[in-house]
Amino acid sequence: MTENNVNISVETKTEQKTQTRKAPLYNVVLWNDDYHTYDYVIIMLQKLFGYPVEQGYQMARTVDTQGKVIVYTGAYEPAEFKRDQIQAFGADPDLKESIGSMFATLERAD
Repeated sequence: MTENNVNISVETKTEQKTQTRKAPLYNVVLWNDDYHTYDYVIIMLQKLFGYPVEQGYQMARTVDTQGKVIVYTGAYEPAEFKRDQIQAFGADPDLKESIGSMFATLERAD
């Protein structure tokens, strides 16, 4: 009787699951005050975000009636830039009481 040597090679494949983590999103929140007109808000939103007049009006109305409105949602750096643009936009030329820009903050969107 002869002995057969059989080599059995078993390969195990390790499945690697790659999970893609999405960067968190941030909202730019515009806060209400009594020192800026609807026209100012509409023009600012047109110039900084490219929003049409009607959308700017709706956002101006929301910030006026609800105290705040989300004007942008995106990754941290672009959201931070948009917030800074709002806060550097300047005073409302139609109100002598307006001495500066509107206030905006960032908050996580999730």
